[in-house]
Amino acid sequence: MGEERGFEFLEHTADQYVRAFGPDLKAAFEEAARALFATMTELAAVRPEVEVEMEVEGEDLQALLYNWLEALLVKFDTEGLLFSDFEIIELSRREDGHYRLRARARGESFDPGRHPQYVAVKGITYHLMEVREEPGRVELKFLLDI
Repeated sequence: MGEERGFEFLEHTADQYVRAFGPDLKAAFEEAARALFATMTELAAVRPEVEVEMEVEGEDLQALLYNWLEALLVKFDTEGLLFSDFEIIELSRREDGHYRLRARARGESFDPGRHPQYVAVKGITYHLMEVREEPGRVELKFLLDI
């Protein structure tokens, strides 16, 4: 039996409302990143040709999720990189209570000939953001401003 994980788009008016989940925080954060890029293009069309290491911090898990998605969106906005494969290397809580995330994102430069353009994501929002941890399952909900 495989561990349940994934993401789905929930009903919302002007934004993209996402529920991402997995057996642990790392998996749920990876799925959240996949959902971000699945909002913009067809994930299967994005080849993992370039690997980028990223590190973000947050005072709590919501801030960490926001900063993680924002950092990925900035990579797309500034360097034109689309990502389809994510690996959270470290997700830890420091002594001061702040969280730290180190990850690898794999993808390639946006190619309008191969990457269908769905909707542009303008930003990440804290509105309706949730982080729910249960034994064997973590669920994240967040809104993308489109």
